[in-house]
Amino acid sequence: MTGGLRGLRGLDGLADALDSDLAGADADLARRFPGPAATRQPVHTLYLPAERVHAGVVAEVGAAALEAFDTHLADPPALVEVFGDLVPGGPDPEVEAASLHALVRGKLEREPVEDLRIDFEDGFTQRGVPAAARDRDEDAHIDRVVADLLAAPSLLPPFWGLRFGSLDPQTRRRGIRTFTRFVSGLAAGGGWHGGLASGFRPTLPKVTSVDQVRAMVRMCRELEKASGLAERTLGFEIQIETPQSICGPDGSALVARLVHAADRRCIGLHYGTYDYSAACGIAAEYQAMDHPVADHAKAVMQVAAAGTGVALSDGSTNRLPVGEADAVLTAWQLHARLVDRSLRRGFYQGWDLHPAQLVSRYVATYAFYRRSLPAAGARLSAYLGTADISAASGAESPGYLDEPATARALADFCVRALDCGAATDAEVEGLAGADRATLDRLRRPGTGQAPHSPGEATT
Repeated sequence: MTGGLRGLRGLDGLADALDSDLAGADADLARRFPGPAATRQPVHTLYLPAERVHAGVVAEVGAAALEAFDTHLADPPALVEVFGDLVPGGPDPEVEAASLHALVRGKLEREPVEDLRIDFEDGFTQRGVPAAARDRDEDAHIDRVVADLLAAPSLLPPFWGLRFGSLDPQTRRRGIRTFTRFVSGLAAGGGWHGGLASGFRPTLPKVTSVDQVRAMVRMCRELEKASGLAERTLGFEIQIETPQSICGPDGSALVARLVHAADRRCIGLHYGTYDYSAACGIAAEYQAMDHPVADHAKAVMQVAAAGTGVALSDGSTNRLPVGEADAVLTAWQLHARLVDRSLRRGFYQGWDLHPAQLVSRYVATYAFYRRSLPAAGARLSAYLGTADISAASGAESPGYLDEPATARALADFCVRALDCGAATDAEVEGLAGADRATLDRLRRPGTGQAPHSPGEATT
């Protein structure tokens, strides 16, 4: 054998040599980009100031949302009148409107909050508390909330956590104190060995450097050791609300480095609408989830998180559905439009700031999935070969020639619809010709279940 193949056993030997050359890169790729998480992603995060949080707050929020729903959307025609542009049509629009109405109302009764964030940061204003008493006041709220959670862990939603002060110099020590006191308090009360560990996701806000993420990793490790927790019990979300978290001083996409500096503890990247917009010099009237500045930041976040298993969340709108009926409906329409826009762009989660926003959140989310499920199901069925589209059958082809990557996206779409309650198992199986287990295998081919994210609920 001569030339470039000298010393090799033909092409088989070349393949072995290249396998060896690329082994390190292969391992690094698998470690850094394990693919989408197999566990459920909530469709929203409800932020509540810590002083408003108590053991029965989820039921309280649900009751307020349901009251708003029943007051302004008493029947399917009322829902169509408010959200008509989003409501699915189909062969029988009245039946679909009735289904959407019933599903959303059922969700508000059964599981009004999917993810709760107890806010000890910007939303925790401590109005009227003298500066000298603020640390004692915050400590007291931490201890009270922890005691309430330990007394009634079953009242929590599937996902929950806290947001504490950032690691910037001005708030660092208070933020560390809040996070460590909260986690240690739960550990001392046995909460980490009960149901509280499931779905826990603290939020690190206003990140400006890779070093802050590394510091958060160290804090999690030290807390795990001190509290007797298993390694990687504590994961965290990174809040993207500073321009420095998107673009580093060298012009690189710093957010990608943030994800990988988290040592596989990063659960999600959450966009912060107002801090980010303000930091970019956007006037208050124009700060919004659909501003071009926001779209740019979220596009960079999306690329940085792709394939890592790190979830994405859009931000919030501060136009609240309160006051007279016209004001409530106008705010709902704006919120629903923004939610639908985020979903179309691949941001399947967002923030809510008020109980009544849960109504427009679920109407827009359920409508998004139900509008596209028939087409998605037909395409999946054709791809899997579970549909009879032969000439003899009389059934029509969906008109797509889908590749494996698109089939994975279609399966993921169906799974998300199931997870949030937008569709039933029977509906999806009837449309796609595939059960949940088949859909899970299709969305993560060859990998089985994804590596379990830190603190992530499996419901």
